[in-house]
Amino acid sequence: MRIILAQPRGFCAGVVRAIEIVDRALERHGAPVYVRHEIVHNRHVVDNLRSKGARFVEELDEVPHGAVAIFSAHGVAQTVEADAEARGLDVLDATCPLVTKVHVQGRQYVAQGRTLILIGHAGHPEVEGTIGQIPGTVVLVQSEAEVATLALPVDAPVAYVTQTTLSVDDTRDIIDALHRRFTDIVGPDTRDICYATQNRQAAVRELSKQVDVLLVVGATNSSNSNRLCEIGAETGVPSYLVADGSELKPDWFANAQTVGITAGASAPEEMVKHVINALRALGPVEVTTMSGREEKVEFKLPAKLTKPLAVATASAGALRED
Repeated sequence: MRIILAQPRGFCAGVVRAIEIVDRALERHGAPVYVRHEIVHNRHVVDNLRSKGARFVEELDEVPHGAVAIFSAHGVAQTVEADAEARGLDVLDATCPLVTKVHVQGRQYVAQGRTLILIGHAGHPEVEGTIGQIPGTVVLVQSEAEVATLALPVDAPVAYVTQTTLSVDDTRDIIDALHRRFTDIVGPDTRDICYATQNRQAAVRELSKQVDVLLVVGATNSSNSNRLCEIGAETGVPSYLVADGSELKPDWFANAQTVGITAGASAPEEMVKHVINALRALGPVEVTTMSGREEKVEFKLPAKLTKPLAVATASAGALRED
């Protein structure tokens, strides 16, 4: 069996940053540190951090007063930020910078007097956080059909932003429908949409041309992982979303000579290796990586975590002496 690995696949810069924030917080402060919501949508990542001393909570009232609290990569509403401040929590914000960029754009559009339309999935943590970051009404649109039902005048000044885990291809039809529906509409350049989502989807479309079966490594609650699996299925290739190698079924590969593997932006490479080893258990395999875009994006950590501990300790001592 020939295995072709997608390029790029797996962790994006925002996920790498979020996980490192939790790791560094544990190194600096010791266990426990508290993380609101799953830091990223992947059980293996969450379980690994939990084993080191991270505690995952859904709401801040589960966090002791004054404790270290980390916001997940998906972002949070302003009410959550205010609640953290009121509770005296030592906050580390792991919100992906690209998500923060959407928040900033949304606030700018509202400040211009525009009604903001958010293209995204209801209930997704990023969508809830974005809505809660905008000081005004946000209209959520999930499909092209919903555009026609919007209770807004044709000449209403509107603007749109999108959930970052949707690609240009995912949103194109909705954006086109918005432009047909409204005469005064603005939105971000397509280059502002998350690079990682677009790159992984483009790679899967190319990979699907070369394989008999597609495996997407990722979590069932991961929006971008589900979309990768959908894209494979749309091309006519049997496509399966798996968390790791334990979920493989031999009958999937009965007539397969070539298997493609990709991974969602929150799926660790060790899970890809786990899947490859599970395929090896079925028979001999040859593993290659397709040519593709090499990602070199890196996001800075919060200043709280990059300041040397010795400096921080000395500063605290000087304050006590004064």
